[in-house]
Amino acid sequence: MQPETFVRRSIPMLACFAAACAPVAAPVPSSAPAPAPSPTASATVAPPVVPLPPRAAPVALCGRGMVQPGIDGRLFNHFRYPDTPATALVPAPAALGGSCRVHPAMLGDLERLLAAANGDPAVAGTLRAVSCHRPEALQRQTFCGGIGADGSGSFAERAWASAPPGHSEHATGYVIDFGTSTSRACDAEACFAATPAGRWLRANAARFGFEMSFPAGNRQQVKWEPWHWRWVGTRADTPGAGAARSLFAPARARFPADPGL
Repeated sequence: MQPETFVRRSIPMLACFAAACAPVAAPVPSSAPAPAPSPTASATVAPPVVPLPPRAAPVALCGRGMVQPGIDGRLFNHFRYPDTPATALVPAPAALGGSCRVHPAMLGDLERLLAAANGDPAVAGTLRAVSCHRPEALQRQTFCGGIGADGSGSFAERAWASAPPGHSEHATGYVIDFGTSTSRACDAEACFAATPAGRWLRANAARFGFEMSFPAGNRQQVKWEPWHWRWVGTRADTPGAGAARSLFAPARARFPADPGL
């Protein structure tokens, strides 16, 4: 054999040994799903823009100029409330004394609360109403009268203890300031919390749909008022409770009552 012939015949054999003649395994199909394509910029949806509510108009207050409410509508930490007309109200139970008028939706629960209290020897016959519905005109006298005849004192200082007109829960007719016949000096005072009536209300008022609007240390930065109870019904489906809860929804959501419902 000629050398060149041997070379020509060896080349295919060497190639076969290297790779071509080796058995090739068939590809195994993958059971894993193909990765989803990454979203493109064109597929990204921007979140909707939620416009801020219109800011409340300035309020004329006590004949001392205009005051601008906050962006959430509060004036010196108090929410705005509608003034329920007197014709829509009913007299509170006579046992509470005075000429107190309340929203008719709360009357049944109020009567049941009084019946329960009268069944407890510790407070029987002692609960009184210091204030119930308070129209905006009366609230203006109450608030502005505490500023000082000479104009001394600030609105912010006064609002710590009394809501500006148009911003009192009392205007709704769903609120009662309770007192007790045994400790009249504690009416609308912190010491009411320590009276038998005050302790009884804290332990039992929620069973009848009442909650304390301004508990001690509240984040609303309003004076602690253990005598001030608003009615919202024991449940949302209690007749009339929906309207009350709607009115107080912003306050209840941001500054929960304690005891609350």
